[in-house]
Amino acid sequence: MVPVPVPEAESPGQPGLVPVPAPGASAGLPVPAGTPAPAPGADPFAWPAPGAPPAPGSLPPAVAGPPRRPGRAAAVALGAAAVLTGLGVPLGLLWAAVAPGTPLVKAAEGAVYAQPQPEQPIAADGWFSILGLGFGVLAAVTLWLVLRHHRGPVGLLAGAVGGLGAALVAWQLGRRIGLSTYEHLLATAPEGRAFSKPADLRGGGVELLLGVFPVPYGNLLLPAFGAAVTYTLLAGWSRWPSLRPEPEPDAAWPPVGGPGAGPEQGPAGDAAPGSAGTADGLAVSSGPADPPTPTAAPEPPAPGAAEPPRG
Repeated sequence: MVPVPVPEAESPGQPGLVPVPAPGASAGLPVPAGTPAPAPGADPFAWPAPGAPPAPGSLPPAVAGPPRRPGRAAAVALGAAAVLTGLGVPLGLLWAAVAPGTPLVKAAEGAVYAQPQPEQPIAADGWFSILGLGFGVLAAVTLWLVLRHHRGPVGLLAGAVGGLGAALVAWQLGRRIGLSTYEHLLATAPEGRAFSKPADLRGGGVELLLGVFPVPYGNLLLPAFGAAVTYTLLAGWSRWPSLRPEPEPDAAWPPVGGPGAGPEQGPAGDAAPGSAGTADGLAVSSGPADPPTPTAAPEPPAPGAAEPPRG
């Protein structure tokens, strides 16, 4: 409040002074202690100039995210799916290395099992299932960490399609390792010759739907299943609603109400008498705005004082 001299008749409380609001202050609203008054004619709600410190009680401007581009998202999904499909090559080599071959014996009617009810075909299916599920889980975690700004349907689609493509590549590559040697021995080996058949899938493959559309089934779906389930769990446990990392609040912007928001502080840090804090950090006075006006009547004489002379 800035005191302005006026005639005594206009201010019975304090002769010669009347309180008027400071320039830029809103009438009827309390102002926090220590708030600098803006220049005359300036907008009190305008953002500070670039490089200037923020005013107490102000909020930082909203940060606009990068624009969404559907074409770029589709390109990212296709690229990630292609990379995962290419990783089916080492997956197939690993499966062919750990899956055992089935022992056979050449007979007059062809190759027969060397032992009844062999376990090697079941072991080959089990190894493919374990490696496929592990591949899907690792693929989902990698997509979640690498494509941080494309989390959501893009990552889920890339993981599912890439996992299915990697399974097809691994199956076809793994079953063909040693296949030419097996076919040669099957055609030329004499009766009683023992040899082994390369690993192959019995619980999975591709069948034609309506005789036209190839549809994978069985073990070939496990990598895509593992990727989809893992990616969905990561999305459910994310702390960001948009699944993408959001910027943290800028430390340069103080909280609403300024530092030490609360009751109006005095010189020693205590609340000023006659004031109470509000929820937004503004100090509202609960005492009288002006000191009481002295009465015009004379005070009563003290006990024992001499009475004034009466005329």
